[in-house]
Amino acid sequence: MDSGAAAARAAEKLCRRCKGSYDPSANTRLSCRFHPSLFVCRRHDDQKRYYELRDGDPPYAAKFYDCCGAEDPDAPGCTTDFHRSYDDAQAQDQ
Repeated sequence: MDSGAAAARAAEKLCRRCKGSYDPSANTRLSCRFHPSLFVCRRHDDQKRYYELRDGDPPYAAKFYDCCGAEDPDAPGCTTDFHRSYDDAQAQDQ
């Protein structure tokens, strides 16, 4: 590995939202895709959707992201913004 590639690799940071590594010099408002809310297990507010229940789930259980309603825990994020590093002072605000 040449010194330029090593320096670029050393400059990468880890995003606290999407857990991906990124180059701070290429960070834009569309760089990070994440869910701003948690994946929850409870009744959904709209009560109109049907949810796939697993064995042992109570009949009222619904599992989804609270922000967008996606039922798959591996669903791509519903929001985009700048990556936020664990090192950033502004990361502590969010």
